[in-house]
Amino acid sequence: MDVKLVPTICPYCGCGCGLNLVVKDGKVVGVEPWKRHPVNEGKLCPKGNFAHEFIHRDDRLTTPLIKKNGKFEPATWDEALSLIASKFKEIKSKYGPDAMACFASARVTNEENYLMQKFARVALETANIDHCARLCHGTTVAGLAKSLGSGAMTNSIKDIEEAKTIFIIGSNTFEDHPLIARRVVRAKQAGATLIVADPRFNMTAKQADIYVQFRSGSDVALINAMMYVILSEGLEDKEFIKNRTKGFDALKEEVMKCPPEWAEPITGVPADTIRKIARLYATNKPSAIIYSMGVTQHSTGTDNVLSMSNLAMLTGNIGKRGSGVNPLRGQNNVQGACDMGALPNVVTGYQAVINPELRAKVCGVWGVKDIPGKVGLTIVEVMNAAEEGKVKSLYIMGENPMISDPDVNHVEHALKKLEFLVVQDIFMTETAALAHVVLPAASFAEKDGTFTNTERRVQLLRPAVKPPGQAKPDWEIICLLAQKMGVKGFDFKSQEEVFEEIRKVTPQYAGMTYERLRKPEALHWPCPDTSHPGTPILHMAKFSHPDGLGIFFGVPFKYQAERPDAEYPLILTTGRILFHYHTGSMTRRSPTLDNEVKTGFVEINTEDAKALGVKDGDKVKVKTRRGEIEIAARVTSNIMKGIIFIPFHFVECAANRLTIAALDPFAKMPEFKVCAAKVEPIPVEKKAPVAAKVPAGGH
Repeated sequence: MDVKLVPTICPYCGCGCGLNLVVKDGKVVGVEPWKRHPVNEGKLCPKGNFAHEFIHRDDRLTTPLIKKNGKFEPATWDEALSLIASKFKEIKSKYGPDAMACFASARVTNEENYLMQKFARVALETANIDHCARLCHGTTVAGLAKSLGSGAMTNSIKDIEEAKTIFIIGSNTFEDHPLIARRVVRAKQAGATLIVADPRFNMTAKQADIYVQFRSGSDVALINAMMYVILSEGLEDKEFIKNRTKGFDALKEEVMKCPPEWAEPITGVPADTIRKIARLYATNKPSAIIYSMGVTQHSTGTDNVLSMSNLAMLTGNIGKRGSGVNPLRGQNNVQGACDMGALPNVVTGYQAVINPELRAKVCGVWGVKDIPGKVGLTIVEVMNAAEEGKVKSLYIMGENPMISDPDVNHVEHALKKLEFLVVQDIFMTETAALAHVVLPAASFAEKDGTFTNTERRVQLLRPAVKPPGQAKPDWEIICLLAQKMGVKGFDFKSQEEVFEEIRKVTPQYAGMTYERLRKPEALHWPCPDTSHPGTPILHMAKFSHPDGLGIFFGVPFKYQAERPDAEYPLILTTGRILFHYHTGSMTRRSPTLDNEVKTGFVEINTEDAKALGVKDGDKVKVKTRRGEIEIAARVTSNIMKGIIFIPFHFVECAANRLTIAALDPFAKMPEFKVCAAKVEPIPVEKKAPVAAKVPAGGH
């Protein structure tokens, strides 16, 4: 019997926890603690503890599949890649590169995302490359880049422990990022005060010293009113504002229109509560802001993020331990996929494609004359263009838009209109089922490479077992396809070779090597040279803008795209739960996790349920202007009156059949967190009593 422990990185949320995969006779049979790992110190949440359970599932994709006459048939790699190469060439020749698009993935390695965006720009010559960060933290990248010069978490996970005030807004940290919540608990044990603002009295809110229940979509009104209090009472950090920022007058002009009494009817938060939390955040320093998709997934998401930066800079709560603006990434490598340029407006290292000098530097390393110098289409825009017949082919790596994207009915229609759809994944997902060709990929346990977690820590994966059947790592598939198309620059022999090229064109990663990343602490970017220790805390001496100054923005409050009315009187919001992850393709195939929560539910306030005649456990219809689902009601006083909540992991009652594709104008983020909805009871069928059967020969 051969047993070994292989240290690697958890494939779920953005915490980037370390774990040991237990390998017995060539199979992963369990997970054991990696106590030396700096993020989680041997502790894991339920998802991490059972991260092995989906690896050897019988329904793993093990061979390329080509759809013929509506049915998938096994194919060789040569057949599949030859077909894809010829179809891509044909579509490019017939319609031009703008008719093609690629989706990278926040679940695969940095190296694989780097290659996918390079493939899109070099092999297909298209600017249409995006991934699901667009659907979770696109507004973080846009907002923090505008205000601070860098679109990333400013502090390390560990130094959250040093905060004296922690303001969590739009993040159910204790369910969605439990090992970061552990640092919040440690801060509380050291005397910190925890403020939680959320429409739901969720697991995180229950840990709060001050719980602020507010309406989804009213973030800017709440933050502006807090800043009104801070300025009115002279609690701002005048030295910090003077020496390290600009744009203060524009901020002040807007904020002084927003007293707490103005914000109260918009947010649902009493004016006195707004004053209390504003004073606490401004005076009980260092103060840290923690947020997630409750802030970002709005048509006003960039404004929401700018408001977080405004509040932090106004009080000098940035560039110090225990402070900062800390967006928690939803997926294991959403930070890295953005860093690698899997976005339509930047190449690797957030270098704008419209900047000819930056483009020339990258092209020099890639050995090409030029790449598209325009901003391409985002995920939602690709779907719209596909439905309109403008985008003809789509290559998707490790994404499942049939569950994750807004207005799924529209997504399904768009995907079915494509002339050619290629999906590369580890399971036959709902999206893969619509493809013309499906390619079997390796899971996290079957390859090396790097992930970048939410705090910008770049960490090494280590392969524990071989991929099943003919499955291959994504980087290898992309290289083989590029070679089949006759494209140069994809002759890599390992992920480490890819990383060496990444270092040449990505300033933030230039000082990193696999050798340096082999220690558990790894390195935080920016790390500009090989003697640099990495940067756990950003903006300590200056911000990332050329002049080193942070920029204030006056942000007026705007309502969401769709407000409740007589026909749709409720606000629908969506989110995650502790035991499941994203579209459920991994966690719902993990028996232990699946047994905890088998299907979805709609949380509805006790008073709203009573008015509708709905009892806990009843089946109801939830409807919006885009669709309807049937789902069980969870009646609770833990959600604000007028708001309903549905987790989005479950295809049979998919929340995203209901959500709206209204977009943030800057980041093109869809508005997952607020739309108008209604709930209708489903009458219980009354069956006529069945007469008892009399046995033959009986009386």
